[in-house]
Amino acid sequence: MPTTSSPQYDLVVFGATSFVGKILTAYLAEYLSQQGSTGEQITWAIAGRSQAKLDALKSDLGAQGKDLDTIIADVNDASAIKALCEQTRVVVSTVGPYALYGEAMIKACVETGTDYCDLTGETQWIKKMIDSYQDQAVQSGARIVHCCGFDSVPSDMGVYFLQQQALKQWQAPATQVKMRVKSLKGGASGGTVASLINVIQEAAADPALRKELVNPYLLTPKNHGFNARQHYVKSAEFDQDFDAWIAPFVMSAVNERVVHRSNALADNAYGDQFTYNEAMLTGHGWKGRSRAYSLVAGLGAFMLGAANKRSSQLMERYLLPKAGEGPTPEQQRTGRFDLRFIGKSATGQIIRTKVTGDRDPGYGSTGKMLGQAALSLVLDHHDQQQKTGRQGGFWTPATMFDQRYVERLKQHAGITFDVL
Repeated sequence: MPTTSSPQYDLVVFGATSFVGKILTAYLAEYLSQQGSTGEQITWAIAGRSQAKLDALKSDLGAQGKDLDTIIADVNDASAIKALCEQTRVVVSTVGPYALYGEAMIKACVETGTDYCDLTGETQWIKKMIDSYQDQAVQSGARIVHCCGFDSVPSDMGVYFLQQQALKQWQAPATQVKMRVKSLKGGASGGTVASLINVIQEAAADPALRKELVNPYLLTPKNHGFNARQHYVKSAEFDQDFDAWIAPFVMSAVNERVVHRSNALADNAYGDQFTYNEAMLTGHGWKGRSRAYSLVAGLGAFMLGAANKRSSQLMERYLLPKAGEGPTPEQQRTGRFDLRFIGKSATGQIIRTKVTGDRDPGYGSTGKMLGQAALSLVLDHHDQQQKTGRQGGFWTPATMFDQRYVERLKQHAGITFDVL
């Protein structure tokens, strides 16, 4: 049951000393310090398992970190995790791979009625958490929002934005939507790589899981009723709508399932026969075709190497970033992404939109998207210490949040939403 006492904090960053945790904490400290006496103010703390690392992070933040409280909590200590949840309204977690380390925090949040968001893209774990804790979350009032980073905010909120424009223009939703990555500049951290390899190895060892992971409706509630055949871009193709060659996008397996869950949770707002897929634009002519096939070959080689434990260990040792490593601050600042969407109505009308970000997508931009998701939970969905809006349960970004989150992303996270 949820705690009845008033929490000490509005927000706790759990995993604050991880690679993404440091980016997120620095962003929140900078953002909240700039709000001043008339802006958004919250009480918050940082949490992790090492006091020395938390103190070092505070020191790195300078004046912005000197008054930050710290909480010691380890995912292997259930009582400490529960005590953390009892002290706060919202937890934002960067402790992954979530399939290995995430369940203890979900369980504690659900038991105490504490809101939660994270940046996981591990769909097999998300499904397990929904199946295990949805009913209890409804009872306790805990709102759980996964995928609040690059996967899947630009995709999920991008479709949300496109559908809002479609309703304004057509008074009807787009029943077909495609997202294409026009450009993307960024790197990967050791944590992200570890999460991806863990999913690949779990699937390689479990035929039933492999079957689950290719189901586009993996995350939709039971009896959702959707039966539209979804086109999964798994090789090089020519896309007539974009007049360009395309190749598979590694995050599509996450984003597509989140978007379909959003449709289901929004009472089929996009239609019972809604279709959605994602891919990368590789260009025109023979150069675009060649690049598409090269990307397919590279992705296939990575998947094959990651599926084998021995070869994946060699890859992680010699080729891939290690735990705590990732893009440099300069690489984060100079990164970017540009996503293009096309939506079609049941009667053939067309709308085109785009979503862009001004930082490395997985880290610089993810830190800001995740930070604003956490702040939206605290500030937009609580009123005089009472929760407003959505009830307890597992939500997606596009169903938990609303236009206020879109405005937060535009004003404070370097994200644009535009109709073309």
